[in-house]
Amino acid sequence: MNVLPRQKIVLLGMMSRMPVAGVVWQTLQYLVGFERLGYATYYVEAHGCTPSAFMLEQEDDGERGAAEFIDRTLRRFDLGGRWAYHALHGSGRFYGMDETSLKTLYRSAALIVNLHGGTIPLPEHSGGGRLVFLETDPVDLQMELYRNRKEAIDYLKPHDILFTFGENFGRPGCKLPVDRRFHFLPTRQPIVLDFWERAGIKPGEFWTTVGNWRQEQRDISFEGETYRWSKHHEFLKFLDLPARSGQPFELALSRYHDADRRLLEKKGWRVRPALALSTDIDAYRDYIAGSRGEFTVAKDQNVRLRTGWFSDRSAAYLAAGRPVITQETGFSDFLPVGQGLFGFQTMDDILAALERINADYPRACQAATNVAREYFDAGVVLKKLLTEVGCSA
Repeated sequence: MNVLPRQKIVLLGMMSRMPVAGVVWQTLQYLVGFERLGYATYYVEAHGCTPSAFMLEQEDDGERGAAEFIDRTLRRFDLGGRWAYHALHGSGRFYGMDETSLKTLYRSAALIVNLHGGTIPLPEHSGGGRLVFLETDPVDLQMELYRNRKEAIDYLKPHDILFTFGENFGRPGCKLPVDRRFHFLPTRQPIVLDFWERAGIKPGEFWTTVGNWRQEQRDISFEGETYRWSKHHEFLKFLDLPARSGQPFELALSRYHDADRRLLEKKGWRVRPALALSTDIDAYRDYIAGSRGEFTVAKDQNVRLRTGWFSDRSAAYLAAGRPVITQETGFSDFLPVGQGLFGFQTMDDILAALERINADYPRACQAATNVAREYFDAGVVLKKLLTEVGCSA
């Protein structure tokens, strides 16, 4: 019997550029998700950014450190040997697959997916209707197009189909400007459910989240208003939540000052450094599974522009069977809320969600799992994406 070779999908990513657990899990779930749908998946980094995370000392070889990190991560998920690191930022060397093999892979791939839109397309990526742009953080690029920035236009042109996590983009109620030259399709984070079903880990006492406190370099101005990127602006609106609710909350944070920590602790929040979680994908996963649920905010940009963006981390909490209370961005237009997932705009919304969850916590946990299975399962999300690009599972 003849067995047809599997079609190939290349995922262009940036795990070594941002070697934190959230980005690693996000990437792995695309790779493993496509693999389970019958494709042979390959991971490539050709983003041209210096791997500064692996250059802590002057004598450190960042290229080799990045390559070893990628190799070590992918071997664990049976993807060893199916990766390449093209050091465009420096020596130009190829690690993992050699140059000839990589270019052959590009030519033979059914799809090349530019995850995060983090890779500037090379000539060998485009052509044949196969290059997919997959945006995980909307707003910035759309505003660049609105301002007719040549760099943004030239960057997008080689892509054949565009996806965004801003699922409300182009729909009524979303204030983000639409550029008719480029059509974006909605998508969301695929979750490999069995990665998050942590048998033996019971929910803990604290409502938690993981993230950065201050990221103030990406604010935008639009129609006379400033829209913030840093989440701390939104958290500050709900500082009194521990006192108002009587519930314990913990924030695992990066990029915060001592004054920020003191303010949060004064208001009843527990703060822990996120570094230990961010550098260990198992610790990150266990932290989520060991939480009572997630309480978090969204970026002001997504909230006021109503992009419909939804966090990949929040999807992981749902998959772990942990209820999620998160700030409304318009996601309730297409995700079910009021059982395991709750969107909020005001403090009263949060308090009502906590009351409903605590009234029957096991039911809320099961509802969270159900949302993950129906709306975020990698098989569901990636089959839809493949259909839209003209491929089959």
